[in-house]
Amino acid sequence: MSSFVFSEKPIQIESGDGMYLTATDGTEYLDFGASYACVPVGHSHPAVVDAIGRQAEQLTYVQASYPQAARTALYEQLADIAPGDVDNVWLCNSGTEANEAALKFARSATGRSKIIATTRGFHGRTMGALATTWKDKYKKPYEPLIDGVEFVSYGDSEAMADAIDDETAAVILEPLQGEGGINPPSTEFLQTARVHTAQHGAALVMDEIQTGLGRTGAMWATQRHDVVPDVLTSAKGIASGLPLGATLVRDWVADGAASHGSTFSGTPVVCAAAGATLDVIESESLVDNAAEMGQYLRAELERRLGDDVRDVRGEGLMIGVEVKRGANRLLRELALNHQLLALPAGRTVLRLLPPLVAEETHCDAVVDALAEVVS
Repeated sequence: MSSFVFSEKPIQIESGDGMYLTATDGTEYLDFGASYACVPVGHSHPAVVDAIGRQAEQLTYVQASYPQAARTALYEQLADIAPGDVDNVWLCNSGTEANEAALKFARSATGRSKIIATTRGFHGRTMGALATTWKDKYKKPYEPLIDGVEFVSYGDSEAMADAIDDETAAVILEPLQGEGGINPPSTEFLQTARVHTAQHGAALVMDEIQTGLGRTGAMWATQRHDVVPDVLTSAKGIASGLPLGATLVRDWVADGAASHGSTFSGTPVVCAAAGATLDVIESESLVDNAAEMGQYLRAELERRLGDDVRDVRGEGLMIGVEVKRGANRLLRELALNHQLLALPAGRTVLRLLPPLVAEETHCDAVVDALAEVVS
């Protein structure tokens, strides 16, 4: 019996090592999806595996009201790498929970209810986060969702400025859209959101669940635009695929936040995995590698694919290739005939989110395969 939610792929994965996944039949696949950016330091990195094992032998669980070394260390690590003074940390289990908390904290800290989100944005599948997600296919079956959400066009600075007012609790947006099609914003757009939320006492929430931890060639994508939010959310690869989300907030949001909690907020084993992941990102200079390899990969894709695709866009190792025919069909061909795994971002965009340890040889293999299937 299989899951009634997920559409299972015809590849049964048995093991992973670095940039590669191996199926039960022995076939090795180059992983350029990283399971939606969940393994930034590669599959089964020895430092992460060791940290998990050592913590599991010592203590697997204690509720977050009891101080615990791995959790406390992670609080400090996240505060150290946070942009500006966004250094108060709440831990949960997933990206959607991190965004749900962000919306609750913003509403309680401001005493307001209006939330502004953007077209093509994706922020999760729980009832609050889903209300700020754009596509009807995710929302319609579960309506009515929470009210008070208003959408503006992603990238439209004037519309964003006009939408923010004294009734606004929060603006939530991605500093580079992932699910929406790998859509980079202008610096003007993000700075407009920053200026006007500050003027009206609203919280600027940056959803860095997919863009964070070096993915775009900066520790946080918002730093590329010289914008410091009031709330920043992270998840995906923060614990190398173990379930963890984080909501980081400025003091004024933390001071005004109402009661919130989670049974599994920062469990010791997951925190140990996250701490090791952050250590590897720093010690192996993976943020710089993402910037370098991303620039190389985009240049090679543009050179080799040319007029065979509509566009190549993105930042760092978060790249979208907009194709002229169905993305899912091409992804299946890449997997079955070229042993390359990637992701869709809508119907016509191939999404490349490899582990940040990618090298030129891996990028060359991807370009060769894509050149063959899209020509």
